[in-house]
Formats: sequence, structure tokens, C-alpha cells
Amino acid sequence: MKALVFAAGLGTRLKPLTDSIPKALVSVGGIPMLQRVILKLKASGFTRIVVNTHHFADKVAAFLGQNGNFGVDITISHEDGPEPFETGGGIKFARRCLEDGPFLVHNVDILSDLDIPSFLLACRPEALANLAVTQTDADRCFLFGEDMRLLGWTNVRTGEVRSAVAGFDPSRCRRLAFSGIHQISPAIFPLLEDWPEKFSITDFYIQAAASHPIYGVEVPGLKILDIGSPEKLLEAEEQLKTHKI
Repeated sequence: MKALVFAAGLGTRLKPLTDSIPKALVSVGGIPMLQRVILKLKASGFTRIVVNTHHFADKVAAFLGQNGNFGVDITISHEDGPEPFETGGGIKFARRCLEDGPFLVHNVDILSDLDIPSFLLACRPEALANLAVTQTDADRCFLFGEDMRLLGWTNVRTGEVRSAVAGFDPSRCRRLAFSGIHQISPAIFPLLEDWPEKFSITDFYIQAAASHPIYGVEVPGLKILDIGSPEKLLEAEEQLKTHKI
């Protein structure tokens, strides 16, 4: 199976670190985030990885080249435009690299203790997508039915709820946080054709859930480090001292 690593982000919340390097090359515990994710995927059995780029793309390519692609077959999906295409647009743009089979998607700024092979074994083969989710106090969560089929999304802090499913009742749903790691069927690509160049995969999932099977795979106790800001980076540095991620 192939994996797509999202490494195109501008990393605006990590400034001034990202004034001179891409977010993907910001180090955590002395190791660039991109390197950590690639090595985790390699250890999980992935031999082909697609890395999408935009901000300081030349530095990402040079880093991979200098390290011999870490012994993995790596393809660059470069988003050449004024802004990166976001998560949904990034998947759509990388179609030529991914459409030959199911693939895993992993955010570059997410570190976790997820056992990826076990997650893949738990994925439903009939699903359009399987999302690794867990119980946390996150503000934004996906909403699932009793069978773990995706029904909607909510922002707990603001009370906003979104769904395209008829008869949707959020009070009867399980509320679980998304890890930023998901397995996707290539059947997604024809459904993305009418979507714009730039969009969030979360927006797509919320709409597609009304007519296509998208499931959550709950991982109890999953530890996730979301390194999206200087504060989160410092927190991650501290957690890495005591947790193996």
C-alpha cells in the first residue's frame, strides 16, 4: 500500500521557525517531523510514499535527496500555485500517484503511537475511507452512529454541528477526535472531480457520508501530538521525553 504525507502546509502558526524552513522540516526532539513520519511508515511496511509539497518545496526535496529518501520509494506531488491545495485538494491533485489501490494519508505535523498495521487490519474494505479516531477532549470531533459510520461533525466549543445525513440526530452519536491518519479507497477520486482545486477533506467527508460508507476505527488510549504551534511544539518536546511516539 502507498501512503501520502501532507507536507505542503505554510506552517503560519509555527512562525518564525517557518520563515526559513517548511513546517515538515521543523524538528521535534532533534528529528524533523517529516523524517519521523517517513520512518514510522517504513517501519509499518510501506515502501512507496508520496509527499506533497508547496512551501519551501526545494528544501523538502533536498532533504529527502540528502537522506537517500530514507530507503523508501518517494514521489513528490508538488502543488505549484499561490497557496497549497489543503487536504482535500492535495489528495485530488495527487491522484496520478495514488489511484492504483487503497492508500494511507498521514499529516506531517501529527505524531502518534498508532500501530498502523493493526489500524489497517481493522479497516473495512467496503469503506470509501476509514478514519483513525479516539476519545479525547478535542474541540472538533466527528460524529458516528452505533456502527461507527460517519454521520457528521461538531465543534464542541462553539456548538456548531454539520451533517448531510437525513434524519441526523447528534445527540445519539458518538463524538470522537480524528487523528489526521486515514485509509482511503481509490474510489474516492471520481467523487472529487467536481470539487474545487482547494478544499478540506473534512468538508468532503461530511458531504459524502450521506451516500457513501465512511467509518471510524476507534483506537482507545491513542496518544496524539499535534505540532501546529510553538506551544504544541514545546509540549511535544516534553512528552517525547516520557512517551515513545
